[in-house]
Amino acid sequence: MNGILEPGMLVRHPGRPDWGLGQVQSRIGRRITVNFEHAGKVVIDGERVALVLVIGPED
Repeated sequence: MNGILEPGMLVRHPGRPDWGLGQVQSRIGRRITVNFEHAGKVVIDGERVALVLVIGPED
């Protein structure tokens, strides 16, 4: 799933809901840089974590 992520897409980290909504900044190979509301900029290993794509308005 991480292979479809592009800069600007909104995601959530399945194991860290406290980080809030994140916006993909870049994806280079398996490294995905995401700017999360409550955790700041985090580099995710896309082979270890399957980020959850957020589609549509948040409630």
